[in-house]
Amino acid sequence: MTATQDLSFVTLIANAHLLVQLIMALLLLLSVVSWTYIFRKVLALRAARAATEQFERSFWAGGNLHTLHQSASAQRDQSGPLARIFEAGMGEFIKGKQAARDAGDMTPVLDGSRRAMRAAFQRELDALDIHLNFLASVGSVSPYIGLLGTVWGIMNAFRGLANVQQATLAVVAPGIAEALIATAIGLFAAIPAVVAYNRFTHDIDRLAIRFESFVEEFSNILQRQAR
Repeated sequence: MTATQDLSFVTLIANAHLLVQLIMALLLLLSVVSWTYIFRKVLALRAARAATEQFERSFWAGGNLHTLHQSASAQRDQSGPLARIFEAGMGEFIKGKQAARDAGDMTPVLDGSRRAMRAAFQRELDALDIHLNFLASVGSVSPYIGLLGTVWGIMNAFRGLANVQQATLAVVAPGIAEALIATAIGLFAAIPAVVAYNRFTHDIDRLAIRFESFVEEFSNILQRQAR
């Protein structure tokens, strides 16, 4: 093992053991993918909140429900999650309303409308939750992957001491520094993923509460209209 005075990150990574280099590359890849998902999720949640607020303003302004339903159906992909939940419930109510009135029992159509909104509610939550499991996995696993590289690098550094006559700090320091970089990269990948996961989970939970409240309130409105 040859001592070196150059302890820059590039040199340490270049001189690291092949397995440690592969672990570093894996961690950097996980970090890049995590940041990609983080930026996408930030934009998706921002758009979902804006669309939800806009639809709530339109809905509670007291406009015609049929007109609002037609507008939500015509722009389904751009209308936002809450509008799609409304569109599912209102569409089911419109389809079964006349038959239920002829039968003299509106309960089935009201139950069907609620089930349609619940199904749409779950679909929207699943869409918002996408990639969160990946962030959680990166946040929990990356430090251990980095630790594996550190342990392997330190083992390799100490094995190299068998080839030198006198073990000094100058000899062993580069090998240990190379190994510790793996842990640092693991933490670099894990910390943003954990922070983002917790933040996104909180934001999605708040949206879910708004969606669920709307389902209950709109169900009550449909029940009053069915009388």
